[in-house]
Amino acid sequence: MDRLSLGFIELPNLCDAVTALDVMLKAAAVTFVSWEKRLGGRLVTIIVSGSVASVSAAVEAAQNNFDVRAALVLPSPHAEVLRILKLEV
Repeated sequence: MDRLSLGFIELPNLCDAVTALDVMLKAAAVTFVSWEKRLGGRLVTIIVSGSVASVSAAVEAAQNNFDVRAALVLPSPHAEVLRILKLEV
């Protein structure tokens, strides 16, 4: 696999998160990794993976179309980060 990159976005509700994930998957060649609800669903985190360029494009597409509260592109994550997310190293 090319250099793995992870992209994280945090949104204020589940409906926006699902729709943002759809936009991200259509905007670039990324793969859905996981999602997590916090604060009773008031904050939802979406995680995608792919090449650095693809993840950056997907995160940017979400930021341009939704009320993204936080966003992060993590190029070449350390093996311990992948372990926390329960991804294959």
